Amino acid sequence: MMTHPLLPKLRQLRLSAMLHTLDVRAAQAQERGLTPVEFLALLLDDELDRRNQSRFVRRLAQSGCDPLKTLVQFDFAAAPGVNHTLIQELSTCAFVARHDNLLLCGPTGVGKSHLANALACEALKRDYRVFSRPTHRLLTDLHAARANGTHTRLLARLLNTDLLVLDDFGLQPPTAQGAQDLYEIISERYERCSIIITSNRAFEEWGELLGNDLLASAALDRLTHHAQTLVIRGASYRQRNRRKEVAGPIPT
Repeated sequence: MMTHPLLPKLRQLRLSAMLHTLDVRAAQAQERGLTPVEFLALLLDDELDRRNQSRFVRRLAQSGCDPLKTLVQFDFAAAPGVNHTLIQELSTCAFVARHDNLLLCGPTGVGKSHLANALACEALKRDYRVFSRPTHRLLTDLHAARANGTHTRLLARLLNTDLLVLDDFGLQPPTAQGAQDLYEIISERYERCSIIITSNRAFEEWGELLGNDLLASAALDRLTHHAQTLVIRGASYRQRNRRKEVAGPIPT
């Protein structure tokens, strides 16, 4: 490929990757009797697919999402508390287009974080901008950003990304500044961009986690105005697997 006579011209046009399928497409065009325009259309489709895939990989890496936690990898049979039909509906990302929020509550190990990550990956596939972090880490990063001069840039990204995923909300209580930061994020994104929040704390406890009653009331009012709340019940998937391992194989 590096000695192909078209390489210099394709490089100049920033189309050198087209060489990956050029010979194959040329052979197909000859076999099928394609017109020059049809042949060119195949090459352009290949190039668009490559660029879309490259953009997805880049955005996936920047988003903080786990590429292994997708809907395909989610074991719905092991999570009977999850409404499969609802998740499939959410996977269309219509809620992101509407700027709605999604609140996932339930005990540890029932699949909340996996589902949030999987839906975020679906949003990435649809070319939405996504940013995903554990809530306590996000607040820590914001605090550190104030010291190193990157706070404005980080906050702008949090406020303007199409879908923000705040995982494990309430796992660690926020500081007073952290609560203020959460309020600002929720308030500024209200009716503009979507948020997914996962928490193993009962929804009624969320206000207490923010400390300031007035701040909590204002934040929750905005957060829940356009939101779907999914409460997942059941035993921890990880603990069920652990019990199976401890019990060992069933004797035959």
